[in-house]
Amino acid sequence: MIADTKTPGGHGEPPLLVDIRGLSIGFAASGSGAPIVRDIDLAIRAGECVALVGESGSGKSLTARSLLNLAGDGARVESRRFHLRGRDARGFREADWRRLRGTVTGLVMQDALVSLDPLRTIGQEVGEVLSEHRILRGRTAIAARVRDVLGKVGIPDPEVRSRQYAHQLSGGLRQRALIAAAIAGDPDLIIADEPTTSLDVAVQAQVLQVLAERVREGAGLLLISHDLAVVSGIADRVIVMREGRAVDSGPTADVLMRPRHPYTRQLIAAIPSAASRGRRLASATPVGPSGPARAAPPPRRGPGDVPVLEVRGIAKDYPTRPGIGRAGSTLTALTDVSFAVRAGEVVGIVGESGSGKSTCAKIVLGLLAPDRGAVRLLGQPWSGIREPERRPLRPRLQYIPQDALSSFDPRYRVSEIIAANLAGLRPADRPGRVAALLEQVGLRADLAGRHPRALSGGQRQRVSIARALAAEPALIVCDEPVSALDIGIQAQVLDLLGDLRDRLGTALLFISHDLGVIQHLADRVLVFHDGRLVEEGPVGEVLCTPGHAYTRTLLAAQPRLAGGLPAHAH
Repeated sequence: MIADTKTPGGHGEPPLLVDIRGLSIGFAASGSGAPIVRDIDLAIRAGECVALVGESGSGKSLTARSLLNLAGDGARVESRRFHLRGRDARGFREADWRRLRGTVTGLVMQDALVSLDPLRTIGQEVGEVLSEHRILRGRTAIAARVRDVLGKVGIPDPEVRSRQYAHQLSGGLRQRALIAAAIAGDPDLIIADEPTTSLDVAVQAQVLQVLAERVREGAGLLLISHDLAVVSGIADRVIVMREGRAVDSGPTADVLMRPRHPYTRQLIAAIPSAASRGRRLASATPVGPSGPARAAPPPRRGPGDVPVLEVRGIAKDYPTRPGIGRAGSTLTALTDVSFAVRAGEVVGIVGESGSGKSTCAKIVLGLLAPDRGAVRLLGQPWSGIREPERRPLRPRLQYIPQDALSSFDPRYRVSEIIAANLAGLRPADRPGRVAALLEQVGLRADLAGRHPRALSGGQRQRVSIARALAAEPALIVCDEPVSALDIGIQAQVLDLLGDLRDRLGTALLFISHDLGVIQHLADRVLVFHDGRLVEEGPVGEVLCTPGHAYTRTLLAAQPRLAGGLPAHAH
């Protein structure tokens, strides 16, 4: 156990909102009966942000949810001390916990679209805590407070937005609406569980600014994140968790710039960056405070001269929905975008939400027809033709999504998911080929009989890669394939994609909001803004000496590690 608390009641110190000693959490139904979270100390003062970091399964979210009595059915929560705002929560009844949620503690989850009720307006979501806890009475007073809170979190036109539903808002606006719902009751403590995962750097910066403002106003913040750069920019103290225990803790700059524990150094070594380019991430081994030793991958075959993909002047317009813009007007998603991807080349696409990245990917995949321009795959027409004409080339173009689980048929086992891309192979030969593909992506052959829900997030993403490789593609479109993965699993998947590019010569069109990932993996980068390709070139030139003002804005918004060093310069 690592003690990470100050003595309560110290002279001149802000009050303790959370004072927990020796927290252990287990489940009676678990096979071993051993606690999942073991002997954790946690203290959070008013006006302070404490971050929990670590890989998936380390116990971060379980620890945070215990502060709301939401650890789960059958959870056994034990501690030597469990004080919330000076009260011993070990004696709380359910009614006490209900009063605490929303008024003393607010919760911000990772996926706002899932967390917000699709059948209720944003105003109803934000106003719920005000009416349920009788903080305000009367529709007029509640509506006024809702508008005020929406404005505080940076949502424009709060009167209009309060009448809209979650699906009518952008990702950044949804996340800010979720924060508004969490802070509407002016809670002393905010728990934010991966609140910026999968958001682009610009929207991420906006969301973090809202949370930081609440801390400056005196609220406590418990932040859970796998992004060490995000943690560095907002947290006062950090607790590093591994396998349910706290293995490192202290002031943020000390933990991230002078890590004491080998595991903390391992996490920092796994961050993709320009400096990690040409080296493996997952095999980086800590050799001391000075830095990690990284293993080099096999020699790489360079990109070929022949393009596998040619995109020429594509454009896409959408008619605006009623109530948005002028009647009969159009929204331009892409304008005159041209680029090529060569065999064995990794081309990155970056840009904020709404920049046209996903529209471009859909056109490349043949899922959306461009209004103007053309796409060619392996020298053959790809756009402007019917799907039956595409069918012979379709296996040569594959896709790796951000959320592998949602892309799988839940009825299928791993073997069936992969075998679906083995057209033309005799049924008797398929089990052997599936086993070989699983081995190629670093998975055991015996996983072929499992359903995807029985696999970890990293294993599911490897199955997604194996499915794509089964068709022996010339090009794989990767849409944020590592954004939702923790640091360690992200490192493994990036190493795998790099190896496949090096060994097989597979080209990748790689969409990411993480510039460090692009710097680590890509050969060239395309910068999208407002539907236009505003800058392109070798990744080292564009992201080190950008020529366009928008590229400089993206780089400026990228979170940095403690000490002012770029997160992706380690």
